[in-house]
Amino acid sequence: MKNQELKDEISKLKKEMNAVILVHNYQRPEIYDIADYIGDSYDLSVQASKTNADIIVFCGVRFMAETAYILNSEKKVLLPAKESGCPMADTVTAQDLIDLRKQYPDAAIVSYMNTTAEVKAESDVICTSSNAIKIVNSLPHKRVVFVPDRNLAIYVAEHTAKEVIPWNGFCYVHDKLSHEELAKVKQVMGNAKVIAHPECRKEFRDLADHVCSTSGMVTYAKRSESQEFIIGTESGMLEMLKRELPDKKFYPVPSGGTCAGMKRNTIEKVLQALTSEAPVVTVPGDIRVKAKKALDRMIQVTK
Repeated sequence: MKNQELKDEISKLKKEMNAVILVHNYQRPEIYDIADYIGDSYDLSVQASKTNADIIVFCGVRFMAETAYILNSEKKVLLPAKESGCPMADTVTAQDLIDLRKQYPDAAIVSYMNTTAEVKAESDVICTSSNAIKIVNSLPHKRVVFVPDRNLAIYVAEHTAKEVIPWNGFCYVHDKLSHEELAKVKQVMGNAKVIAHPECRKEFRDLADHVCSTSGMVTYAKRSESQEFIIGTESGMLEMLKRELPDKKFYPVPSGGTCAGMKRNTIEKVLQALTSEAPVVTVPGDIRVKAKKALDRMIQVTK
């Protein structure tokens, strides 16, 4: 089937099955066309929590689909590419958090959205790149253990009086973005604004005009008078920005790359997921209840 035929069939099935398709900003451009909502991990978690659809098709990676189920367990959650994982999320386990709590009994444990359901269940609160600073500053604790992204933890530490203890995980896409290459690009394109994701290294972020989540990048570019932007995040975000702002220009940093897990979702797999109502993502009840408390705290603080 051609792309348009696939999209038409998906649209038909969505209506028949009362399904909603949630799509992360890093997805393939053709998947944007079948989305009901496109956004960052926070945007999508909110949509998952309040949808009236019977089926949630999550075009992202596994921890996102798990989160959708945790927040709305009465719905059937489908992950088109069942193998789409996040290496950073796999760097920390629930046992690691149990050990950290013993090591730092006076500290709150803040876990990034990019974690497994089991890790969320052992956390005090969850955060995303868009609300991490607000979440940390909302806590009564003077010390915070932050897992798993060390770069985001360092970024948060720059914006709080609290002691932030980072876990040594990182996103392989953002961590390899080179500040030396960015400096060279800035020299050539002096008028372009630099937007960086907080998962980038500090040396990279320090050269940026603005640091924010992926949805924040769209907002910043829309409001800015600048017509040119250098984007420091996963390459798929450039496609989203070009889609939203076709009259402005967006450029990657040469060392940028793609998230293999995100790109495992395809429009063919979305159709197959709707047709077969699989692969289904669920979370064991005891883990779901504990993880939901941490996620609910995040949503309540962020409102």
